[in-house]
Amino acid sequence: MIAQFDTFEINPIHSGDAWKLCDFIIANQDRLQRYFPKTIAQNLTPTLSEIFVNKKAKQFKNKEEFLFTLKHIQTREISGIIYIKDLNWSTNQGEFAYCIGYTFKGKGITTKAIKFLIEYAFTELHLKTLKIIVHNTNKSSIKVAKTNGFKWIKTLENEFTPIGENPLNMELYKLFK
Repeated sequence: MIAQFDTFEINPIHSGDAWKLCDFIIANQDRLQRYFPKTIAQNLTPTLSEIFVNKKAKQFKNKEEFLFTLKHIQTREISGIIYIKDLNWSTNQGEFAYCIGYTFKGKGITTKAIKFLIEYAFTELHLKTLKIIVHNTNKSSIKVAKTNGFKWIKTLENEFTPIGENPLNMELYKLFK
């Protein structure tokens, strides 16, 4: 376990998460479709989720990408997922991507989880720079980033853009203290 707060815990993805992840993705498919279409496509069935989870656990072990589950302690239900991805070990930089389920949105849970994972990224992974790229229409993710001390650096016009949206993504950074 990486961290525990309120009634939630943050853990690295592991093989036992496949069914729970599939359930989370299917239950929140409409919510996740705009920003996590690749993750959805890889988790539409328990078999696909098992392949996905095993791949992500291996990437975690090899320090290629880090996928964490955010689970409700009592129910063991996956409430959200958080990536530390696009790692550049020569510059010690990584990028956050995160999502939370319908029933947990707007409660500050993602903000708290990111706070713990910022500390983990700086102290355990020895990253020096963290960034979040978020579409300018994703007000909740912008709020999570800003509440955790990320600062807007620039607008990106050539990053992933949700279908039907203008290509304006905000790039926010947090530097190691």
